[in-house]
Amino acid sequence: MAESFPRCVRLTRGVEFQRVFQQGKRLHANGLNARAAANTVGFPRLGMAIAKKALRRAHERNRIRRLVRESFRHHQATLPAVDLVLMCRSDVLTMSNAELFQQLEGLWLRLHKLYSADLGKPNETALP
Repeated sequence: MAESFPRCVRLTRGVEFQRVFQQGKRLHANGLNARAAANTVGFPRLGMAIAKKALRRAHERNRIRRLVRESFRHHQATLPAVDLVLMCRSDVLTMSNAELFQQLEGLWLRLHKLYSADLGKPNETALP
């Protein structure tokens, strides 16, 4: 599972996306927006909501999806157990693939820091 993108690491159902949008924390990168919510499956899962309003042409949306999946594949072993929905603005059209990978690197780093900090906090409900 280290370098693949099987169905189990994707968000596929509407209720999964709704939960992330309602309970998730916002993350921003230049041209990219994301929502992330902790999950109970024990590994990160990715969903994408690439709107036609932002990227009119299908080949543009497919390019972004392909690059996001590739970056996610390389980093999924180090990411915390969260459900992530990635969205983008039209700014990504002017970015090269290398620039987009760099923005995704920063997003993965912020995601890791955000959820590693949350895991370090004591849980008040677990205390006797």
